[in-house]
Amino acid sequence: MTNPLIGIWPARTVHSTRQEGIRLGLIVGTVTWLWVALVDAMTGRPWHTFSMMGGVLAFTVVHYLLNVTYGMVLLSVVHSAERAPSVIFGAIFGLLLFEGAFAMFTNILAESSVGSVAWVGIVGGSLIGTAVAITLLSRTHPLVQYLHRAEDER
Repeated sequence: MTNPLIGIWPARTVHSTRQEGIRLGLIVGTVTWLWVALVDAMTGRPWHTFSMMGGVLAFTVVHYLLNVTYGMVLLSVVHSAERAPSVIFGAIFGLLLFEGAFAMFTNILAESSVGSVAWVGIVGGSLIGTAVAITLLSRTHPLVQYLHRAEDER
Protein backbone atom coordinates (compact mmCIF):
# COMPACT_ATOMS: atom_id res chain seq x y z
CA MET A 1 0.00 0.00 0.00
CA THR A 2 1.34 3.41 -0.96
CA ASN A 3 1.17 6.30 1.46
CA PRO A 4 -1.08 9.03 -0.03
CA LEU A 5 1.11 11.77 1.48
CA ILE A 6 4.12 10.70 -0.58
CA GLY A 7 2.73 12.48 -3.67
CA ILE A 8 2.82 15.88 -1.95
CA TRP A 9 6.34 15.35 -0.61
CA PRO A 10 8.75 14.84 -3.53
CA ALA A 11 11.69 12.46 -3.17
CA ARG A 12 14.05 15.18 -4.42
CA THR A 13 13.75 18.76 -3.36
CA VAL A 14 15.82 21.91 -3.07
CA HIS A 15 16.73 22.14 0.59
CA SER A 16 15.24 25.27 2.06
CA THR A 17 14.53 25.21 5.77
CA ARG A 18 11.74 27.75 5.43
CA GLN A 19 9.96 26.21 2.43
CA GLU A 20 10.35 22.59 3.57
CA GLY A 21 9.44 23.53 7.15
CA ILE A 22 6.27 25.34 6.14
CA ARG A 23 5.22 22.48 3.86
CA LEU A 24 5.99 19.88 6.55
CA GLY A 25 4.13 21.92 9.19
CA LEU A 26 1.06 22.28 6.98
CA ILE A 27 1.00 18.55 6.19
CA VAL A 28 1.51 17.45 9.80
CA GLY A 29 -0.96 20.09 10.99
CA THR A 30 -3.62 18.86 8.57
CA VAL A 31 -3.11 15.21 9.50
CA THR A 32 -3.31 15.90 13.23
CA TRP A 33 -6.24 18.33 12.87
CA LEU A 34 -8.18 15.69 10.94
CA TRP A 35 -7.26 13.06 13.53
CA VAL A 36 -8.62 15.17 16.41
CA ALA A 37 -11.80 15.93 14.44
CA LEU A 38 -12.23 12.23 13.62
CA VAL A 39 -11.78 11.15 17.24
CA ASP A 40 -14.32 13.76 18.37
CA ALA A 41 -16.81 12.63 15.71
CA MET A 42 -16.33 8.94 16.54
CA THR A 43 -17.04 9.57 20.22
CA GLY A 44 -20.28 11.32 19.33
CA ARG A 45 -19.04 14.76 20.40
CA PRO A 46 -18.10 16.58 17.19
CA TRP A 47 -15.85 19.60 17.67
CA HIS A 48 -15.66 18.99 21.45
CA THR A 49 -11.86 19.23 21.70
CA PHE A 50 -11.84 22.31 19.48
CA SER A 51 -14.55 23.97 21.60
CA MET A 52 -12.75 23.20 24.84
CA MET A 53 -9.57 24.76 23.45
CA GLY A 54 -11.02 28.10 22.36
CA GLY A 55 -13.27 27.26 19.42
CA VAL A 56 -12.69 25.76 15.99
CA LEU A 57 -11.20 28.89 14.41
CA ALA A 58 -8.90 29.78 17.31
CA PHE A 59 -7.77 26.17 17.70
CA THR A 60 -7.10 25.85 13.96
CA VAL A 61 -5.06 29.05 13.72
CA VAL A 62 -2.92 28.24 16.77
CA HIS A 63 -2.61 24.59 15.71
CA TYR A 64 -1.26 25.48 12.26
CA LEU A 65 1.07 28.18 13.61
CA LEU A 66 2.55 25.72 16.09
CA ASN A 67 2.88 23.00 13.44
CA VAL A 68 4.60 25.31 10.95
CA THR A 69 7.00 26.36 13.72
CA TYR A 70 7.54 22.67 14.55
CA GLY A 71 8.25 21.92 10.89
CA MET A 72 10.76 24.73 10.55
CA VAL A 73 12.58 23.78 13.76
CA LEU A 74 12.66 20.13 12.72
CA LEU A 75 14.04 21.00 9.27
CA SER A 76 16.60 23.34 10.81
CA VAL A 77 17.86 20.50 13.03
CA VAL A 78 17.90 18.01 10.15
CA HIS A 79 19.81 20.44 7.92
CA SER A 80 22.27 21.02 10.78
CA ALA A 81 22.78 17.27 11.00
CA GLU A 82 24.13 17.35 7.44
CA ARG A 83 27.08 19.42 8.69
CA ALA A 84 27.33 18.03 12.22
CA PRO A 85 25.86 14.51 12.35
CA SER A 86 25.82 14.39 16.17
CA VAL A 87 22.96 16.93 16.07
CA ILE A 88 20.71 13.99 15.14
CA PHE A 89 21.07 12.71 18.72
CA GLY A 90 19.72 16.04 19.94
CA ALA A 91 16.83 15.75 17.50
CA ILE A 92 15.91 12.31 18.82
CA PHE A 93 16.15 13.51 22.41
CA GLY A 94 14.11 16.62 21.56
CA LEU A 95 11.37 14.54 19.91
CA LEU A 96 11.17 12.30 22.99
CA LEU A 97 10.89 15.36 25.25
CA PHE A 98 8.29 16.88 22.95
CA GLU A 99 6.14 13.73 23.07
CA GLY A 100 6.52 13.58 26.86
CA ALA A 101 5.41 17.20 27.13
CA PHE A 102 2.36 16.40 25.01
CA ALA A 103 1.51 13.51 27.33
CA MET A 104 1.70 15.81 30.38
CA PHE A 105 -0.31 18.52 28.60
CA THR A 106 -2.93 15.94 27.65
CA ASN A 107 -3.16 14.70 31.23
CA ILE A 108 -3.91 18.24 32.38
CA LEU A 109 -6.57 18.65 29.66
CA ALA A 110 -8.09 15.25 30.43
CA GLU A 111 -8.48 16.20 34.09
CA SER A 112 -9.76 19.72 33.53
CA SER A 113 -11.93 20.01 30.43
CA VAL A 114 -11.51 17.77 27.41
CA GLY A 115 -11.91 14.45 29.18
CA SER A 116 -10.28 11.06 28.79
CA VAL A 117 -10.77 11.11 25.01
CA ALA A 118 -7.95 13.67 24.97
CA TRP A 119 -5.46 10.81 25.21
CA VAL A 120 -6.62 9.31 21.95
CA GLY A 121 -7.12 12.63 20.18
CA ILE A 122 -4.15 14.68 21.32
CA VAL A 123 -1.43 12.15 22.14
CA GLY A 124 -2.56 9.92 19.28
CA GLY A 125 -2.47 12.88 16.89
CA SER A 126 0.97 13.88 18.13
CA LEU A 127 2.35 10.37 17.60
CA ILE A 128 0.77 10.14 14.15
CA GLY A 129 2.13 13.59 13.26
CA THR A 130 5.63 12.58 14.37
CA ALA A 131 5.43 9.39 12.30
CA VAL A 132 4.29 11.36 9.25
CA ALA A 133 7.10 13.91 9.72
CA ILE A 134 9.78 11.22 10.02
CA THR A 135 8.39 9.34 7.01
CA LEU A 136 8.35 12.46 4.83
CA LEU A 137 11.75 13.68 6.00
CA SER A 138 13.35 10.31 5.34
CA ARG A 139 12.38 10.68 1.67
CA THR A 140 14.50 13.80 1.20
CA HIS A 141 17.14 13.49 3.92
CA PRO A 142 19.30 10.46 4.77
CA LEU A 143 18.31 10.38 8.45
CA VAL A 144 19.67 6.88 9.05
CA GLN A 145 22.97 7.87 7.42
CA TYR A 146 23.17 10.90 9.73
CA LEU A 147 22.64 8.58 12.70
CA HIS A 148 25.37 6.19 11.54
CA ARG A 149 27.79 9.08 10.93
CA ALA A 150 27.00 10.46 14.39
CA GLU A 151 27.72 7.05 15.96
CA ASP A 152 31.04 6.92 14.10
CA GLU A 153 32.00 10.33 15.51
CA ARG A 154 31.74 9.07 19.08
